[in-house]
Amino acid sequence: MSSEFESVRRTLARYCFLCDDGRFEEWGDLFTEDTRFHVMGATQEGRAATVAFIVAGQPPEQRGRHLLGASLVEVDGDRALAWSDFVFVDRRGAVLSSGRYHDELELGGDGTWRFSLREIVFTGAAPVLTSPPP
Repeated sequence: MSSEFESVRRTLARYCFLCDDGRFEEWGDLFTEDTRFHVMGATQEGRAATVAFIVAGQPPEQRGRHLLGASLVEVDGDRALAWSDFVFVDRRGAVLSSGRYHDELELGGDGTWRFSLREIVFTGAAPVLTSPPP
């Protein structure tokens, strides 16, 4: 497995861990300053708006676990595309949602991959801003 793929996979996993743990300042650093975050028909523009959106949507009593399936990752220089199936379960273990993350990532000068675009496509829906996996 290439180190580029492993570095992208690390960003994908950290998204879940940091969100589930309520570590939103660190979670926000996974995104570029000009990121776009699209979910439920709305697009948050920029890192600050994205963090504010997730803080409001993930109060402690609503947190559960984001579980990732296999990810398809394509790296081209300092840009990457990734598609990852996910399931979100609540504290009782009930599945609340499932779908696929459609991601565009950029490699920062510090060697960290960050989301420039994350579109959350729930099961049964079609992507709006991104393409389906190849």
